[in-house]
Amino acid sequence: MRIYVSADLEGVSGVVHGDQVGAGGPDYARTRKLVTEEVNAAVAGALEGGASEVVVNDGHGGMRNILIEDLHPQARLITGAPKLMGQMEGIDSPEGFAGLAFVGYHARAGTHGVLNHTISGAVVARLLLNGVEVGEAGLNAAIGAHFGVPLVFASGDGATCEQVLELDPAATVVAVKEDAGRYAASCMSPEKARESIRKGMVEAVRALGRGEIPVPEAGGETTVELTTRDTAMADLAGLLPGSTRLSPLQLEYTAEDAPSAYRALRAMIYLASCANR
Repeated sequence: MRIYVSADLEGVSGVVHGDQVGAGGPDYARTRKLVTEEVNAAVAGALEGGASEVVVNDGHGGMRNILIEDLHPQARLITGAPKLMGQMEGIDSPEGFAGLAFVGYHARAGTHGVLNHTISGAVVARLLLNGVEVGEAGLNAAIGAHFGVPLVFASGDGATCEQVLELDPAATVVAVKEDAGRYAASCMSPEKARESIRKGMVEAVRALGRGEIPVPEAGGETTVELTTRDTAMADLAGLLPGSTRLSPLQLEYTAEDAPSAYRALRAMIYLASCANR
């Protein structure tokens, strides 16, 4: 039973500010240690729950955050960028995965939650997937579903956990902090957060092993609707062939499946990011 872990930084306990998550920031080195240990807790819990292998994908920024020298020895790490599937690189492995877990995830743009945003805070004001507003968790869960991999676990702040449960009530969630604003939170101690993540993963993987979590079916044709921060961004995002301009700020793209829609979305965001350079 192989488990896939996608890791971000903003949902880690103790992380509340951009200085902590950007390479070169004064607290970034501490955050690398914190996320590595939360990932280790998830790996340990997955193995205790019955996983035979755990693959971890570093999914934040330049995707070189997790300290491989401190990583759990039984985990395999996907690191570096760019990656074709970003935070979900490797989910299409021929060996397959039984379950998907998110560690250190954050709430979507425009909602409560610490450091809330969706993919690019500078570009994305709102994202809809087949008409449903989603953040990175919802988008990535849809990619997992395309490959028959159910979301079984997520950790982050309370707002993130609520959003995950709205999409997948069967998932086990662990709130390691509660937001007190976008840049403030009431946080568990790192030790307590890690123990809670470990226990949550044990529970999630055991439930998976007992057959209590259904295997999702691929969703087929997928439409993403992107709302940008300004019209110049939408102008450039509209350069992507196949995109449709819905309004001054909104674009739509329909693809044959969720992974293809994701790649188109990333291309539109990249194009949009060039607007203010």
